[in-house]
Amino acid sequence: MARRRKPTGLWRILRPLALVAAILVAIPLVLTPLYLIVPPVSVPMLERYVTGRPVVREWRSIADISDRLKASVILSEDGQFCRHWGVDVGALRDEVERYMDGKDARGASTITMQVARNLFLWNRPSVVRKALEVPLALYIDLVLPKKRIMEIYLNIAEWGPEGQFGVAAGANRAFGIKPQNLDWRTATLLVTALPNPMLRQPAHPSAGMLRIAATIENRVRQYGDRAACVGEQARLSL
Repeated sequence: MARRRKPTGLWRILRPLALVAAILVAIPLVLTPLYLIVPPVSVPMLERYVTGRPVVREWRSIADISDRLKASVILSEDGQFCRHWGVDVGALRDEVERYMDGKDARGASTITMQVARNLFLWNRPSVVRKALEVPLALYIDLVLPKKRIMEIYLNIAEWGPEGQFGVAAGANRAFGIKPQNLDWRTATLLVTALPNPMLRQPAHPSAGMLRIAATIENRVRQYGDRAACVGEQARLSL
């Protein structure tokens, strides 16, 4: 009878690493389909829960969010959102070329890539994180419809310095109004806060924020049809 070979020292090291890798891969594979119906909790929200810091989030259906805000987010953050499959290949290619040339990064993150990062990864910028965002975004776009991706994004984005997550908490903190009642000014000012909600205050906008908000509104009025996959564009002129 043949003797069973004992695991080598290398295998003893690799086996737990392989198990951890398998678990990490399985998490988004299993959770993403659940997010078709289950409101997800983001990694930044979990971090605040674990450390005992407050989290303010009231889930809103995409139908209960202003079309002005949805279109403003798309025209500001990801103008090709309704057209690509989770990744803007052209923008990503340009970003890789900039990185290879030693130039500063500009981002190239689509809304879907931002959803992937907030749900499954970490916030600190790195090449490894960016590389992981790409397959995750492709998978999310394959499983979830565009409206659901946008609905998740608008409900997990951080919109305030005291743990305000989602547009309902952001609109209430800044203006004391519900997200379906945003006019052009309040919708575009909320969007200007997204890159840095710790410092940018929509209720007390700087001159720079006002200029950006006006630019976003002009873009939406001109190219609002690019957001047709998430809202009724006939209402954008109101």
